[in-house]
Amino acid sequence: MCRFGVNKRVMIIQDVIKHLENFAPLAYAEDFDNVGLLLGDKNTELTGILVTLDTLEAVVDEAIIKKCNLIVSFHPIIFKGLKTLTGKSYVERVVMKAIKHDIAIYSIHTALDNALKGVNDMICNQLELTNKRILIPQSNTIKKLTTYVPTQEAEQLRTALFNAGAGAIGNYSNCSFNTEGYGTFNGNENTNPTKGQKGELHTEKETKVSVTFAKHLESKIIRALFNNHSYEEVAYEIVTLENTNQNIGMGMIGEFKSPMSEKELLEFVKVKMKTGVIRHSAFQNKVIKKVAVLGGSGSFAIGAAKSAGAHAFITSDLKYHDFFTAENKILLADIGHYESEQYTKNGLVTYLTKKISNFAIILSEINTNPVKYF
Repeated sequence: MCRFGVNKRVMIIQDVIKHLENFAPLAYAEDFDNVGLLLGDKNTELTGILVTLDTLEAVVDEAIIKKCNLIVSFHPIIFKGLKTLTGKSYVERVVMKAIKHDIAIYSIHTALDNALKGVNDMICNQLELTNKRILIPQSNTIKKLTTYVPTQEAEQLRTALFNAGAGAIGNYSNCSFNTEGYGTFNGNENTNPTKGQKGELHTEKETKVSVTFAKHLESKIIRALFNNHSYEEVAYEIVTLENTNQNIGMGMIGEFKSPMSEKELLEFVKVKMKTGVIRHSAFQNKVIKKVAVLGGSGSFAIGAAKSAGAHAFITSDLKYHDFFTAENKILLADIGHYESEQYTKNGLVTYLTKKISNFAIILSEINTNPVKYF
């Protein structure tokens, strides 16, 4: 049963969204994707949360029975634009049924693919890999703020920016660069300067403060800047850096504690990832220790896996010609799309349960895998 008990705080859908987007900010989803709240009103009172890999009609039926008015789905049910809602396709039928029963649908998809503790970390954990790192770090995710503040106010501003999340670089925090100098300005008759007098040229001892921040924090950083800067007109600039983000990106690479043969690897993966069939490239009689993984369609990352020195690459949806690109340098293993992402919903339930401890988070019992094996 998903409903609140007596004396429990009323939650709305937006409360859940906030937790999800702290875990996997939508700013890091791929441009082609459709993520976030796809259906429903974020201010609706929550009755229950059902977590699934895909949103099918059976899943909506399950949400209705279990009185859950929010479905958190990995894949987006609405991916391309809908021009009609007549029930002619499974997508339209799902949307119509969800609307009829006031059920909201939220998709997290590639935002979770790119998250440090997301889809690929979950695969690594299932395969017991250690020394994990992002396989393809995402670029254009780090920004830099530069502003000019009266020197006596610089410490307060830096602290506020740090508290908002700026200045975090790898394992370091409170990072900034500061230069002292003099700023000049002359306000016209319409100004109300906090330093100097309008209509008079004023020179102020200032500190130039520069901090980096993750792009999803931009609005929070700007609020901290304006709330802790005394000038009527705040001079600042924000630029996007070319640096890659080692904590955001597609795929992961890790190592087994003990090496194994190619055949042992595939047998191990079949058990751990619960797949009955693995399509793979030719054996090269090599020992496997370093393994790259990428949930979902991963052919685009074969080159990155080889460059990273992986002995094997575990993914899905490989085509005939993709297997040629192994070139006797890496073992490619296609374990199936559903199979590679199946633990995603379990990971989301675990995360949400920790964040919303007084509320039932339900794992969907529907197997949404459309692929069957004979």
